[in-house]
Amino acid sequence: MYSTLAGFVESGESLEEAVHREVFEEVGVKVKNLRYFNSQPWPFPHSLMVGFIAEYDSGDIRCQENEIDDAQWFDTHALPNVPPKVSIAGQLIAETVSLISDK
Repeated sequence: MYSTLAGFVESGESLEEAVHREVFEEVGVKVKNLRYFNSQPWPFPHSLMVGFIAEYDSGDIRCQENEIDDAQWFDTHALPNVPPKVSIAGQLIAETVSLISDK
């Protein structure tokens, strides 16, 4: 199953700074034009998932060793198995597909 990227906010870091840092650390890609999407309580480890949608800025995918097994760009008409829409990851993917399809 493929999902969205996720990470933790560091002490003193804004949510937006965390998105930029985590995406770059995990897959080597820089993003821009972040937009808050939604939030969802997450029981492990008693956290709050906060979702953002972003646009690609630059960089080539390079997976962080021991952190990410695989990362790819997918055509919206040929998505792999993704999380259900009950999860924030599934909702983010569905919203992104909708935004891209509207263009």
